[in-house]
Amino acid sequence: MGTLEIVLGIVILVMGLAIIVAVLLQSGKDSQMSGVISGSAETFLGKERGSRLDKALNKVTPILSGIFAVLILVLYLLVSD
Repeated sequence: MGTLEIVLGIVILVMGLAIIVAVLLQSGKDSQMSGVISGSAETFLGKERGSRLDKALNKVTPILSGIFAVLILVLYLLVSD
């Protein structure tokens, strides 16, 4: 395994963890039930900050997922040669 594959593997690992964190920090569709189960983000972060965080996470998650998918394909092409 070359240096590039090792670096890409580490980047993919970090990206995967970032996607997991981004998904777990998002509030559910039904915020009343998710607040009951996991604790309400609105009371912890405040209404404004909680909604801004959700909007940012809703934008960041698909971007991270796309980059993650491209990196997986690149690593696959490098290793398959």
